Amino acid sequence: MPSVFIKTYGCQMNERDSDAVAAQLVAKGYSMANDPLKADVVLLNTCSVRDAAEQKAIGKMSHVASKLRSRNKNAVLGFMGCMAQSRGKELIDKLPDVDLVIGTQKFHRTVDHIGEVLSGRVNTVVDVEEEKGSEATIREHLLDGASGGKSVTSFVSIMQGCNQFCTFCIVPYTRGRERSRSIEDIVGECEDLVNHGVREVTLLGQIVTSYGRREIGVKDGKSAFVQLIEAVHEIDGIDRIRFTSPHPKGYGDDLVQAYGRLPKLCESAHIPVQSGSNTMLKRMHRGYTRERFLDIIFKLREVRPDIGITTDIIVGFPGETEEEFEATMSLCREVEFDNAFVFKYSTRRNTPAAELEKQLPKELIEERHATLFAEVNRIGASNYKKHIGSKMQVLVEGPSRRNKDRMQGRTRCNRIVVFDGGDRFRGQLVDLNIIRTGLFTLYGDPAILT
Repeated sequence: MPSVFIKTYGCQMNERDSDAVAAQLVAKGYSMANDPLKADVVLLNTCSVRDAAEQKAIGKMSHVASKLRSRNKNAVLGFMGCMAQSRGKELIDKLPDVDLVIGTQKFHRTVDHIGEVLSGRVNTVVDVEEEKGSEATIREHLLDGASGGKSVTSFVSIMQGCNQFCTFCIVPYTRGRERSRSIEDIVGECEDLVNHGVREVTLLGQIVTSYGRREIGVKDGKSAFVQLIEAVHEIDGIDRIRFTSPHPKGYGDDLVQAYGRLPKLCESAHIPVQSGSNTMLKRMHRGYTRERFLDIIFKLREVRPDIGITTDIIVGFPGETEEEFEATMSLCREVEFDNAFVFKYSTRRNTPAAELEKQLPKELIEERHATLFAEVNRIGASNYKKHIGSKMQVLVEGPSRRNKDRMQGRTRCNRIVVFDGGDRFRGQLVDLNIIRTGLFTLYGDPAILT
């Protein structure tokens, strides 16, 4: 059977989609390749959130096509995901060597489309139409961990789409409207993962806290999302539950209180704020204020004082003044985020922000990005140093990415910890004494292994 190479750009949702496609391909007898130039099929799962991600994928495909076609003229080249959804046939017009363009609601059709092209039944496929029920088709898992071992953590896609329509964001146009799976279906997937050795699940959605608002609704004062967390919490063998990405509007008191009463729900929250300025938040159509965001943080820390809090921030949004930028800087200092992913605003076609006046010059965006990035690193480094001398529970995931002779895992508050130890610790919950820190990495003392 042919071999397939898959490269993923972008978020955890894309990683999960790629994993499902890979699992479906392996189930049909395909093998997975590590080198695109030695593969019979090359798939790039794309991102459209920023222009740079699109250009990387286009550049990668152009390079692969120029090298691979001379070696294997029958190789199949395809784009999947958000850029495929937004650009469609335009990608084949731009890159004639491309055979497949598969949209965000068609991942489960990938195996069939590859077969059609390989067999010669069709020359090209562009499949970007909406498909009812597609949110329930991302179920299969490859479950390959680091260095060939089995993964003990796994993403679980619980919904697709977004109804928020932030003015800077293309996701509602590439992923469609919100569509949620049933609680029973998700629980069944999680139970199957436990049977394959998974101990930690991360529930995924474009706005995960919007899960089931229309399909399930509120029951006994609990949102559908909290109902889902409770159901997953009941599964024997699941030790940890995480979720991403939420929206601040989704942090009702029921979710905040869940952190205090559900021990498997990790004390970790990634809450995208995007800006610390109320005028900016209004132009972004975010639906909350600085004050409301700070109230959420206060309540979470009241329930779980040791909670790890991270965020996303955009700098250089159209019209951003120095005062508005300083409001974001001051918010970071006030919250003291453990980490923040700082993004330079990127114009996305067909989004309202693309039509706004006062688009900022690239040089100013770069300057503000560097300033905020440095401040985020300073705050994060200070927070990490506070853990030196403490004992922290770590779920060991596998060898360290930078040093295969060491192992690494994550704390409940989502800090990466590296320590000296063998593969026998993979999948184990161990206590480590933190002896030093790096940039957003902790190092544990193996003498305290239990």
